[in-house]
Amino acid sequence: MPRFYCPTLLTTGELLELPASAARHVQVLRLQPGDTITLFNGGPDVASGGEYEATVTHMGRSSVRVQVGAHTAVEREAALAVHLALGMPANERMDWLVEKTTELGVASIQPLMTERSVLRLTSERAEKKQAHWQSVAVAACEQCGGNRVPRVHSVMTLAQWLKAQTPSDSAQQQRLLLSLRPESLGLRATAHQSASGITFLSGPEGGLSTAEEAAALAQGFAPVTLGPRVLRSETAALVALAALLI
Repeated sequence: MPRFYCPTLLTTGELLELPASAARHVQVLRLQPGDTITLFNGGPDVASGGEYEATVTHMGRSSVRVQVGAHTAVEREAALAVHLALGMPANERMDWLVEKTTELGVASIQPLMTERSVLRLTSERAEKKQAHWQSVAVAACEQCGGNRVPRVHSVMTLAQWLKAQTPSDSAQQQRLLLSLRPESLGLRATAHQSASGITFLSGPEGGLSTAEEAAALAQGFAPVTLGPRVLRSETAALVALAALLI
């Protein structure tokens, strides 16, 4: 059954006009009145969970109306909230990363500009990219069965983001830094099973600079490694998430 993200309050029995993005998808699929779809509204701006069955009642040129049916309290989210902060990779790799990390169950994504970042975004371009990446996360959630869309935060420099971090109880909100430092410990050995959430910081192509790593360590990040091989930045982020969430 086709699934669509509908970021609004959903109530069983109501007649609802779908938001433009969902309506376009319904029209592309050439659904007709009487066809059944699934709606979910858990995302960055709506806290509801689960999903609703809905029946198409009207197909217009630019509008689609549905009747919202029964709610199913099903969740397919990871038990551990992992917040990924990463130096943005170049080209289309960031799109791919947002899609795949959403499929794995990431809680949020913080795109960062670092000293070695190839991708540099001005304020207007950064806003457009953020909106695009958020739509990529929505599409990935619709495909994979997730009912909570991760928030893709506004693009920041690493220095700005680190400065904004507040003190945390490391036993509950753990901070991990992917690093090649000799003192780095294995990810699985370092991650606390009792932690309620983990912020995982990963660099871009070429990694973080020595000064950037030192700034992260000063904010309470613990250096971790994924093994003896040097992985591409996008591969490393996915491997870390899979190790933490699956």
